Amino acid sequence: MVNGSRTLVLIPAYNEEGAIGAVVWEVRETLPEVPVLVVDDGSSDATANVARAAGARVLSLPCHLGLGGCVQAGYRLAFELGYEEVVRIDGDGQHDPRYIPVLLEALRTFDCEMAIGVRRQSLAGVTTSPVRRMGILFFRLLLRLILGRPVSDPTSGFVAVKRRALEVFARSFPLEYPEIETLVVLQRRRFRFVEVPCPVRPRLAGRSTITPVRSIYYVVHVLLGVFVNVLRMDARRAARTGGSIR
Repeated sequence: MVNGSRTLVLIPAYNEEGAIGAVVWEVRETLPEVPVLVVDDGSSDATANVARAAGARVLSLPCHLGLGGCVQAGYRLAFELGYEEVVRIDGDGQHDPRYIPVLLEALRTFDCEMAIGVRRQSLAGVTTSPVRRMGILFFRLLLRLILGRPVSDPTSGFVAVKRRALEVFARSFPLEYPEIETLVVLQRRRFRFVEVPCPVRPRLAGRSTITPVRSIYYVVHVLLGVFVNVLRMDARRAARTGGSIR
């Protein structure tokens, strides 16, 4: 059972006027008692108005911050408002809101700080560029070494977090392409996460901003962020044992 006074659904959105209304409507149909917050990342279209008309509360950012800044703004507001659980779902319609209760149930059943909706990529109409697939495979291998466990879908934006993780993310969150670095941050904090299989659907409208060229930038950018977090992880271990990093 989902308690609407302690749970919030967060939807980061940038120029999603063609999809955001249906996404908000689906979330409200699934969980009518849970508030929906759309964080509009400086859209140049009618995303904010469409979201409001569909019944969401809207936080309009004064400028375009990028995905990480947009999500962190939502996490920070949710933390300050006292929510215990936050579910993040993309505004393009690829995630099925009917699986939000499944993520929340996993969060509670396994007593972990994050539940990740792992996308099943076999549905017709859902395509990923070869460069992006190679990047995801690379980070799956890298994260397995860092985390000591396999990660099926390190770039999924369909996640549920508890308040302990919410507190951390409200203070500090990767600014761009945050999903992979987030997993390393969880490891650094010794927080646990669980993966939950969820279907993925074609976008309702628009197109992804991650082009093949940006996929290369994505790999380099995220790689640097991961290494910074690994160094912080080592520094924390050294501080605990009284050692130093060489």
